Amino acid sequence: MNGTALLGYVAATCTTLAFVPQLVRIVRTRSTRDISLGMFVVITTGVLLWMIYGLLIHDRPVIIANAVTFALTLAILVLKLRA
Repeated sequence: MNGTALLGYVAATCTTLAFVPQLVRIVRTRSTRDISLGMFVVITTGVLLWMIYGLLIHDRPVIIANAVTFALTLAILVLKLRA
């Protein structure tokens, strides 16, 4: 793995893990009241588009990071819509 790919994986890990505390908090408190629906619609859409972009250019760090982030943001969005 070259330095550029390593940088991509580290950046992807940081941005992906950023959503874990929010999801954990929502599950624990069973509340999405303080979560912006608009923001999570936009971020989930953007992450999906980044994942598609990664697939089109065959960029593994982009694909993996955005697939995981998409799952996290989609879970938060679904919980928000169910509330």
